[in-house]
Amino acid sequence: MGLISTSRVWRTALKDNSLSVKKRVNQASLIDRANKTKPVRTLNDVKAIGEQWPPHDLPESSYELLRRSAETYAERIAISYFETAENHHQTRKLNYRELFQGVTRVANLLHRLGVCQGDVVALLLPNLPETHLALWGAEAAGVVMPLNPFLEAKAISTLLSTAQAKVLITLESDPVLIEKMFDALADAPTVKNVVLVSSEIGFSCEEIQSRFTALQSPVKVHDFTKCFLNAPVDHLESKRKISPDEVASYFCTGGTTGLPKIAVRTHAQVIANTWMVSAMLGAALNEESVLFCGLPLFHVNGVIITGLVPFFKGASVLLGTPLGYRTSGLIPKFWEIVEQHRVTAFSAVPTLLVSLLEHPSAGYDVSSFRFAICGAAPLSAEVLQRFEQTCQISISEGYGMTETSCVASLNPVDGEHRPGSVGLPLPAQELQAAILDANGNYIRDAKTDEVGVVGISGPNIFSGYINARHNEHAWINRGDGKKWLNSGDLGKIDKDGYLWLTGRAKDLIIRGGHNIDPSVIEEALYAHPEVGLTAAIGRPDGRVGELPVAYVQLRDGASVSEAALLTFVSKTIGERAAIPKAIIILEALPLTSVGKIHKPTLRHMESVAVTIKALEDKGVEFSTVNILEDGVGGATVQIQTRVDNEQHIKDALKLFTFPYEIIPMI
Repeated sequence: MGLISTSRVWRTALKDNSLSVKKRVNQASLIDRANKTKPVRTLNDVKAIGEQWPPHDLPESSYELLRRSAETYAERIAISYFETAENHHQTRKLNYRELFQGVTRVANLLHRLGVCQGDVVALLLPNLPETHLALWGAEAAGVVMPLNPFLEAKAISTLLSTAQAKVLITLESDPVLIEKMFDALADAPTVKNVVLVSSEIGFSCEEIQSRFTALQSPVKVHDFTKCFLNAPVDHLESKRKISPDEVASYFCTGGTTGLPKIAVRTHAQVIANTWMVSAMLGAALNEESVLFCGLPLFHVNGVIITGLVPFFKGASVLLGTPLGYRTSGLIPKFWEIVEQHRVTAFSAVPTLLVSLLEHPSAGYDVSSFRFAICGAAPLSAEVLQRFEQTCQISISEGYGMTETSCVASLNPVDGEHRPGSVGLPLPAQELQAAILDANGNYIRDAKTDEVGVVGISGPNIFSGYINARHNEHAWINRGDGKKWLNSGDLGKIDKDGYLWLTGRAKDLIIRGGHNIDPSVIEEALYAHPEVGLTAAIGRPDGRVGELPVAYVQLRDGASVSEAALLTFVSKTIGERAAIPKAIIILEALPLTSVGKIHKPTLRHMESVAVTIKALEDKGVEFSTVNILEDGVGGATVQIQTRVDNEQHIKDALKLFTFPYEIIPMI
């Protein structure tokens, strides 16, 4: 994906020092109260802070939050950005005044294109300062929907049509992205305007407009920089007064692969989660903090944890290249970047921590670091321990999803970290494991340490999905009048309030923090004429958590090979991460009594297979490897071996997160 340099915009468009201030509410006073609150160490601390909800002076929208921050922290740096890891010392900077002015300009730019309350503006952008301007500007004008640029055109087209997007903002310097845009818009008739973020090299708006014209398309093409420069900086031309209950954003729940559900989030829900995370972090995050952003800005983590939360507290966000952690050469330079820019925190997925272990921090000054948050996929205790010991950085494991606006629970930065747990609920957030029947109906609350489906309630819970069908099993009715989200995850809550995830009721495959919908793989296989039944699952992997694999039962008389099937689906699956690492043909797939494919059996087969391979690769002797099911969806790998092999087995399996036990040979 191409890079961008629009320094002319920052030199000319952001020189106006005026601010549009309709009412003066001191954002600093709200933050000061949070910072002076007793540090969160226990569940009682969380409850005490939660009793403050809702603060009377909470911003009513993201636009109001940024306006207040511009007033309070005007000259402080909001965003620093470097284009390449090699030249990370060369940064473009936006202070809070410039950030708010830029957001106002984008909102006015979109208003002039006809965007009103409820109209959807889609973004197809990498991590750029312009992406933040577009995100919050679109929320001020209408509704923003950030999309993953790595999705295939067909998926992008479907999402645009489902959301009835009216405007698309994308990057003109990336030929692949431009061709993808043309393909996507051919089947997305609601998009009438395309705004191109310009660069010094790439297609011109005139060239792209001429192509649309030749295709007899009604789409009009606009230059971001020109429209930006011509838009007012000191007020919203729409005169819009944003209500907290108005829709702010559509976010896609499926990560980077598959066709995701579209979640509807209001300003109130997003602001609530911003306050909740800020309150949980307390003084650990303040106006002196520098948060590194390497996760994509089409993902809620990148937008909230390394976006709106630091903006709320007057901190600085360091945007590291358009592709973030996916940038070649960034990981080897990471600790140098930390030292140079005095990074105090970052948000990560387990695969990042594994990669960073290959590039130790020894020799670099990382004393600025205060904390790091890790989520999105299971983190093995071995990786956590090695990382904290090697890098001398504390990791707070957390839990959340698009449907909770971002974060639902977190190990307290200033309290006890319990490895393997995803922490305590955020202030004003409730967690409850529930026992449900086969149809998802509530039976009772789970007891302490009893596994159940994780239910989540709080002011940050999303409104629902665009597609009404997707909402059918989204909620748990506990009979208390509260809105409880059915997370689809299995977990237990200990006596101190810490949440421990034990599995997923959902079938999503989580590869390095990316959610892969198994149906994407299954549908591709079902398109082959010789496939009878198929099921895609996650294979345990020590580096990325899970890898997609598919099991197939052929039609009677069929003789296609596994290699041929893999070649077939590789051509039809849009995202590379979703292409199966292996396809296994079985004579018959395991079925339930009602004829459904029983995926737990396949997962157990994979756990046994990867265990055997790991032991054989390390030369560890063993007698048998079996699975012991616990009756509630979980299972433990049992390894029969000599007692003196225990340490060798631990070494062989240290990167895996599935439970196992050693059975001494008699």
